[in-house]
Amino acid sequence: MSAVANLGPAEDVEETAPAPAPEHAVNPVPGLRLAVVVPAFNEATAIANVVRSVPGWVERVIVVDDASADDTAARVRTLGRPGLELVVHRDNRGVGAAIVTGYRRALARGIDVVVVMAGDGQMDPADLPALLAPIAAGGADYVKGNRFKDPAVWSVMPPARIFGNLLLSLATKVTSGYRQVFDSQCGYTAATRGALQAIDLDRVFPRYGYPNDVLARLHAAGMRVSDAPVRAVYGPGWHSGIKVPAVVYPISWVLLRSWLWRVAQPVLRALPARAGREAASE
Repeated sequence: MSAVANLGPAEDVEETAPAPAPEHAVNPVPGLRLAVVVPAFNEATAIANVVRSVPGWVERVIVVDDASADDTAARVRTLGRPGLELVVHRDNRGVGAAIVTGYRRALARGIDVVVVMAGDGQMDPADLPALLAPIAAGGADYVKGNRFKDPAVWSVMPPARIFGNLLLSLATKVTSGYRQVFDSQCGYTAATRGALQAIDLDRVFPRYGYPNDVLARLHAAGMRVSDAPVRAVYGPGWHSGIKVPAVVYPISWVLLRSWLWRVAQPVLRALPARAGREAASE
């Protein structure tokens, strides 16, 4: 990779200049610049295939290595994809923080639509056009994948994951305010520049539970959110690194916090106007 820039104590950036997409590639969102953010933690065995799988019509691929203990960053440095950018966190900050770092880099590059694809290869790039379709049609500001729209999910997704995702999705319908969306824990998402600028990225929950928090923030900002069908991908050697006791309490707190924060927003917005009216009547 051609250049290195120091952004401060938390992260380093290495980058190559973007190159035009191949002539045969068709951008499903014509006229908009696209980037894929890939958060990665100890994904040395999968990261190269993930980066190579991103279609040529995607202008930028931003890999955020969240202080991996393996060779994730070294593997990325060997890749020659045009427009590839590597951000390395010196300290582990969580998947939500890694995604936010990628969002900030994409916004700084003038990107119009940012997709998130995990570094473990569980998101099929063939689903990208379906994920981008609601944005292309002008009907959504943020689109999230819904694996439960794929009939194969019941035989592909591990039973414990099915149960957990169903439970959290039902809870997130209430806390986020988006009753029409499902599969809240699916991290395969596409966000417009406007959606990312409408929420306070500094306050987004940094770890597991990030997607539940983001949905509540998007609702409070009046953003249009929709689901898109995506496939559930679980390879034969797949195993979850998530420990249930380690996520139950944080997610419960995130759900409660995001719900309280969302319902409080209309009241907080009304206070300055009320104070102004009372001052004018004195």
